[in-house]
Amino acid sequence: MTQRLGGSSSALPESAGYVLKRLFLGRPLVSSQLHAERLSNPVALGVLSPDAISSSAYGTEEILLELLPYAGLAAFSLILPITGIILFILILVTASYRQVVMAYTRAGGSYVVARENFGPRFAQVAAAALLIDYVVTVAVQAAAGTVAVVSAVPALGPYSLEITIGVVLVLCYANLRGLREAGRPFAIPTYFFAGMVILMIVVGVARSLFGTLPRYDSAHLAGAVPVQQGSGLIMGATILVVLRAFANGGSSLTGVEAISNTVSAFRKPQGRNARLVLTVMASVLGFLVGGVSYLASVTHATPYQAGYPSVLSQEARAVFGQGTVGTVLFGLLQLASALILYTGANTSFNGFPFLASFVAEDRFLPRQLTKRGHRLVFSNGILVLTVLSVALLLVTGGSVNGLVPFYAIGVFTGFAIAGYGMTKHHLRNRERGWRYRLAVNLSAGILATIVVVIFAVAKFTEGAWLVVIAFPVLVFVLMRLNREYRAEAAILEHVREHPLRAANYAHHKVFVLVNNADLAVLEALRYGRNLRGTDLTAVHFMIDRLHADRLARRWQELGIEVPLRFIDCPDRRLGRAAQKLAADDARPGTGVTVLLPRRSYAPVLGWLLHDRTADRIARLISRVEHAAATIVPYDVQSKIREAYPDLPEQRLTAAFERLADRLDGNRPELGELQEPQSPAGAVPIGDVRPGTTVTVEGRLHELRLDRADDHTVLIGQLEDATGNLRVEFPERAASEIDVGQRLCVTGTVHRQGDELRLQRSRYRTIEEAEED
Repeated sequence: MTQRLGGSSSALPESAGYVLKRLFLGRPLVSSQLHAERLSNPVALGVLSPDAISSSAYGTEEILLELLPYAGLAAFSLILPITGIILFILILVTASYRQVVMAYTRAGGSYVVARENFGPRFAQVAAAALLIDYVVTVAVQAAAGTVAVVSAVPALGPYSLEITIGVVLVLCYANLRGLREAGRPFAIPTYFFAGMVILMIVVGVARSLFGTLPRYDSAHLAGAVPVQQGSGLIMGATILVVLRAFANGGSSLTGVEAISNTVSAFRKPQGRNARLVLTVMASVLGFLVGGVSYLASVTHATPYQAGYPSVLSQEARAVFGQGTVGTVLFGLLQLASALILYTGANTSFNGFPFLASFVAEDRFLPRQLTKRGHRLVFSNGILVLTVLSVALLLVTGGSVNGLVPFYAIGVFTGFAIAGYGMTKHHLRNRERGWRYRLAVNLSAGILATIVVVIFAVAKFTEGAWLVVIAFPVLVFVLMRLNREYRAEAAILEHVREHPLRAANYAHHKVFVLVNNADLAVLEALRYGRNLRGTDLTAVHFMIDRLHADRLARRWQELGIEVPLRFIDCPDRRLGRAAQKLAADDARPGTGVTVLLPRRSYAPVLGWLLHDRTADRIARLISRVEHAAATIVPYDVQSKIREAYPDLPEQRLTAAFERLADRLDGNRPELGELQEPQSPAGAVPIGDVRPGTTVTVEGRLHELRLDRADDHTVLIGQLEDATGNLRVEFPERAASEIDVGQRLCVTGTVHRQGDELRLQRSRYRTIEEAEED
């Protein structure tokens, strides 16, 4: 039977919270609009490389920050050997990940490698490393992007922290609205930045060869970090200083694993394409890191205590000069730096929620992280990432140097686990050439482990201690959550031991717990009568005698025929009293159902003004054999909206609804979900009439197999903005269509009983329009 939504669904008021969500996030997206965009290699390079390539903007500076106060001008001689070691590690790690992307083509990177080779529990070490890495990446990249901005506009320097936090919040909001990171616009900053830095390196090397490249006087720059005077190699350049500088420089390799985390986004053959893009990315990164370090060694660009101007910006000033062309090129480089660094921060808003959803699917994180939100994104993961990264920025004051100690431990732990996991993979499979591959992966794993130890020791007092403590704590928390989920599943999944049988109680007693005689209680009593129990009794646990007397008089005044029973509760333990009530009557042959009226109020004020007694009582009653507790909800807030439409908050909600509708363009909607325009010739479902042959178009809301006479009939319910209609599909359609798809169906309308049904149907699926 055709049912118009205007008389039912449209009359249901929306909550103020949902209206605000739709106002700020836009109309909701339907699940069928979720699709993965396959990336071409050039686009993939630009989209997946910002985190790695942008680290060349601050890696060299982090080395100098450690060397200059102790090694003096010798720091500019030490920077190239240290950079050389870092580039060697880059080559080894890249060679290891080239094998990862060929062997594991689904998203997940080192987490999937660890899970497949060492099991889900050990994989949580990789999960902890990657989750920490994603959080720190947001903070570091956003802070470094702000450094690029204030290096070009020094007047903004005092507001660096506020700008950085503001950028993180903007990225959070954009991703909650469903910002998609796959496409040419996100590739532009990568190519823009790489092109500008390569230009700077080429021009800088040429000027250096011709002897026209200027050099800064590092010892006399106002505001620069202190520079050790004298022979730094003898007085200050100890092994510990060099190790700390090397650890800082390790931040240049962050993001190398990004491509392995998203192999499934590549076009086929996915493994080969990912390997090619990974190789190109590593080559570009190596050239940029080496070139920036070389220019630092010849220009003596020096970090500043305030964090700006950056070493990269000073190199650009020295290379491009002060003329008009030089100033323009300098500005373009700073713009490119800010864009790629902020884009690199945004990559975590894609990676963290996906990884968290993988871990949650394995039952090591709360299952709320697996749910897609209003705009088909993992909203809970985005919010968690935002809160953690903003907290980290506040703790460190938004300083890149203050954030680096939190950085490389997670990054290199992921490198190590990927290397060890692939080592076991080769030992197990022994494919052609496995010995060479094993040597590469094992070497990468061992070297990455050494870097983790160096970083933990050399940077321990500068903040690495927090990661050293947080890392095992996070792994413990993941394990503890998994143990809880497994314990719950062990109980709930014992279905065979508890087959479904009819209760067959000779007696069924129904109790309704009563605190006041109001509409919520009357609704529970009405529900209790529908249960058709042998006894229906209202029960009040007496804590206050005066209140009990008023309740008894009110009960009589209203003429409620259900007997009201008073039970003394001197210790005020309502849950215990209700549990005892159920236990006294529940026994084989006698079942007990306890109904608990629960009044639902406004979300915020309701939480502040009312408790959750019904939930606690229901939990205790559920422990009693032959007893069950049922919460009967009564939405007080909706009744308030109906009775008092002129309240200020109701008028405000209505205004927000009108504004949200206006922003959505007043498009026709099915319930809350936008529906595209119907194709030409399609009839609105609400206008179909029996005996006619029509074409209708809508979303398949329901699908089931029915038995009709001696054959099976596939019945679906098609919905549009005007109503719904039953459709008979050929049985073969069960393998071709699915609930949630949009269909265009042609057939003849017949009346069967009280409903209209479309028979002898022909159908085709309609692709969802991509959301802007």
